[in-house]
Amino acid sequence: MNCLVKAYEQEAQRGAAQSRDELIVSHLPLVKFLVGRIASQLPPHLDQEDLMSAAIIGLITAAERFDPSRGVQFKTFAEQRIRGTIIDELRAQDWLTRSLREKFKRLEREFVMLEHRFGRNPTSEEVAAALEISVEEYHHMLEEIHLLSFVSLDDAWEDEDGSPFGLLDILEDKGVENPQSQLMARQMLESLTTAIESLPEKERLVITLYYYEELNLKEIGAVLELSESRISQLHSQAIVRLRAKMKNMR
Repeated sequence: MNCLVKAYEQEAQRGAAQSRDELIVSHLPLVKFLVGRIASQLPPHLDQEDLMSAAIIGLITAAERFDPSRGVQFKTFAEQRIRGTIIDELRAQDWLTRSLREKFKRLEREFVMLEHRFGRNPTSEEVAAALEISVEEYHHMLEEIHLLSFVSLDDAWEDEDGSPFGLLDILEDKGVENPQSQLMARQMLESLTTAIESLPEKERLVITLYYYEELNLKEIGAVLELSESRISQLHSQAIVRLRAKMKNMR
């Protein structure tokens, strides 16, 4: 596990009765980890300091609004808001353009319809044909939506308070105490487990290695003996496919 996450977990175990300032200081490693994880998918010339500033604002806001009496871990509460402020900053810098989001939504709709029609995972060729583009153009589209495939994980569902609640929360949170949150997490985990298990083998491996083993795309490429670009395509396709599967399960 990433050393930053270990450092964060050690600090987080000090107790829920921390003051606002203590919460902020002890969770700075989490901010650095989340910014680094997203920034690693961005062009090198993007100013990470802007993302870091936005993320710290998200952490401060989380510390000010956190209510430990609700039985929700500060980790879950803070991560949602930190990622939200990072996404807002990327949108402000026009990295998540409307046309890019429209491409993602269009692709997601096609996966929903094709999986419903075929009763199985559609192939790249079938998706490309449905979009009326070549396979090469389809692969290029997957690379275009690469970043959005990461941040879109938070846009999939909302919790009882209307806050983003997605795949990352289920994969990372190990101690949701609120009964309603526990039930929601359990139901979503069951659905996600089924969806992940039904992915094509390579896509399932990419999701497992990235989210469970915390390997980056280059490291996953080395494991699977594929280029980093191909791993990026597989990741994007897997996330779109997962969102489509979850919608078909509703």
